[in-house]
Amino acid sequence: MPQRGDWRVIRDLLPYLFEYRLRVFIALSCLVAAKFANLGIPILMKELIDSLDVKPDSTQALLVVPVGIIIAYGLLRICASLFAELREGLFARVTQNAVRKVALQVFQHLHSLALSFHLARQTGGVSRDIERGTRGIQSLISYSLYSILPTFIEFCLVLGYLAYSYDIWFAVITLLALVFYIIFTIVVTEWRTHYRRAMNEMDSKANQKAIDSLLNFETVKYFGNEAFEAKRYDENLARYQSAAIKSQKTLAFLNLGQQIIIAIGLMLILWRATLGVVNGTMTLGDLVLVNTLMIQLYIPLNFLGVIYREIKQSLADMDRMFSLLNTEKEIADAPHAHPLHIENYSRGPNVRFEHVYFHYDHKREILRDVSFDIPAGTITAVVGQSGAGKSTLARLLFRFYDVQSGKILIDDQNIQDVTQASLRKAIGIVPQDTVLFNDTIGYNIAYGDPGASMQEVEEAARAAQIDGFIKRLPDGYDTQVGERGLKLSGGEKQRVAIARTLLKKPAILIFDEATSALDSKTERAFQEELLNLAKNRTTLIVAHRLSTIIHADQILVMDHGQIVERGTHAQLLAANGKYAEMWQMQERAAVD
Repeated sequence: MPQRGDWRVIRDLLPYLFEYRLRVFIALSCLVAAKFANLGIPILMKELIDSLDVKPDSTQALLVVPVGIIIAYGLLRICASLFAELREGLFARVTQNAVRKVALQVFQHLHSLALSFHLARQTGGVSRDIERGTRGIQSLISYSLYSILPTFIEFCLVLGYLAYSYDIWFAVITLLALVFYIIFTIVVTEWRTHYRRAMNEMDSKANQKAIDSLLNFETVKYFGNEAFEAKRYDENLARYQSAAIKSQKTLAFLNLGQQIIIAIGLMLILWRATLGVVNGTMTLGDLVLVNTLMIQLYIPLNFLGVIYREIKQSLADMDRMFSLLNTEKEIADAPHAHPLHIENYSRGPNVRFEHVYFHYDHKREILRDVSFDIPAGTITAVVGQSGAGKSTLARLLFRFYDVQSGKILIDDQNIQDVTQASLRKAIGIVPQDTVLFNDTIGYNIAYGDPGASMQEVEEAARAAQIDGFIKRLPDGYDTQVGERGLKLSGGEKQRVAIARTLLKKPAILIFDEATSALDSKTERAFQEELLNLAKNRTTLIVAHRLSTIIHADQILVMDHGQIVERGTHAQLLAANGKYAEMWQMQERAAVD
């Protein structure tokens, strides 16, 4: 993923921060006030020391207790802390609001991207990019607002004070030390950055491998490849370890160089201050003040390398997240898109494919000049060998992909001219490979209509022939299904998927080999229910077992991306073509 530049990332972030302009202004005002108070503390200490410079036996000794200075010193310390805490308190809402809105936008955007994007990306890597990106926003604001900006303001104040109150050399030495410090820090940190980047890449890869392996742990078990997976994971950890060790060594070099520059600067400042005390141009209070100012200024500089590195890393992490947000939608609503209008929702719409051509890869065409009608309220079944393009019809109708040529119409409306939300609301799909949420059976069925009542959920379960099974379970509808529904059998998962699709109450039903995991008895019962359901819906069935679609109003036989036969079950058997051959093969297999 190409990097777009640090300023571009900051520009992407600013609109989220400026939603609270007044808070930002007040927080920055508190920041400046805290730094003025911080500068006043060592100045008052100087006045306190100078006011105590009397002889012990002097008559003034009992009168020089500087009560006012002491009180002012305490008040300044309180003010410095007060303004710092006010700044953090005020900016907390700004930061968290930005994190929340960006994370939500990325999440929503990911759901709006085409299926091809999700098939090409690994979930572990995407989730880690979002996690790092949101953490990067907090880190960037924290380091810039609470470290870099305060240090810069304090540095300007100290330089101005030194130049105004003392020898110009104090300001010159301080400035030169800081310039050398910053240049050294940036150069070495930039050199170290590729080690840090390598660490993150290895961390992401290790995380991807781990999540991928754990999501597919059944496959790992089937082939006894636990050791292989552990070795593959350890290889990425070893690369991460190597990059981390190099990063730590270069960090030690950076820290040593920084301390040397600071030490030289402090020595030169103290040398000038000591000469000033000796020749009478400076008091002991001035010596303490200059030393305190330098220490106060250099303490935050000790962490400049870490802060700079973390800011660069935060920007890189945010860039990856904003790149996700800026990923163009392959399937997007047209500017003139309108909601899908179905003339008679209770009867179902008319669906028509007109001269459709489609390919996932231009080197391999999947559909070639496919045309057919599904009359409103009827059942159309599509059969054929694996790879014939049957499931692709369902994906195109749902608009997971757009056709390269031709068009798909619902009640004479091109699906590319309607909003995706309205199109998908009208279509219910029961896929062959059913994946459930790691929650209860009731939750997974209710997912078809989150606002449905429990009675409606149970009615959908009865229609899918799974209500009796659920009620026999100890926890009933509150039974946990496990990760991806692995606590249920294949047939049980498919029936849950059928139930939640029925609960959605779509105008168009698509069954993509949805009964492949059902036993014969349940399949026959569901066939009878399907006929009742189809009376009020337009239904498309992608089937492998021909026995499940003998009552279809129309059967399409596909081969190599084309429709080679069409008709009812009886008509196709009478034609004695490819369908009849497939029927005979399955009949013989059933007998065997």
